[in-house]
Amino acid sequence: MKMPSYFYAIADPAAGHDPVDLARTLLDAGARILQLRLKDASGRDFLAAAVGIARMCRERGAVFIVNDRVDIALLCEADGVHLGQRDIPLDAARRMMGSGKIVGVSTASVEMARAAESGGADYIGFGPMYPGGLKNIRNGQGLDNLRAVRAAVRIPIVAIGGITEATMPEVLRAGADAAAIITDVVRAPDISAKVRSLLALRSA
Repeated sequence: MKMPSYFYAIADPAAGHDPVDLARTLLDAGARILQLRLKDASGRDFLAAAVGIARMCRERGAVFIVNDRVDIALLCEADGVHLGQRDIPLDAARRMMGSGKIVGVSTASVEMARAAESGGADYIGFGPMYPGGLKNIRNGQGLDNLRAVRAAVRIPIVAIGGITEATMPEVLRAGADAAAIITDVVRAPDISAKVRSLLALRSA
């Protein structure tokens, strides 16, 4: 797949935002690939949010990815699903989703990245890149590890973890096709303005 944007938006309510409202703000500001991540939501609430966001993404021509839950991705007719290392196996997700849907996989090493690519993933997430971020990361992967992963795989890489507007350009220069940014976006005084600034960035 080809990433539709350098900025991979994630609607995560950890900072207190309603996920549907946050998704609407991100999309209206120009985000063209968006993931819904609801780690602590019930299946019922997750599905309700996913259905609403899927509709908004279709109306705006944006790619919609559901985090972790293949069942919810299928029910809301999302464009794809993103799997963590503890979610169902990649081959099982591919059988369920079908060949026409996107399956992404989180990775944290060259070995994981190669396994995801050989297993048929459409893209990989790689990180955490830097200390800090939503999960208060202590140690980041750093740019050298990102470069090593870029050299090891041909599929798109979405870098994630502690990335900010200031560090996004260097992440792109190091080989990421897109950067997933949560904290720097959801805690911005003006989320729409922050998204527009990110979308204006280039790796050069």
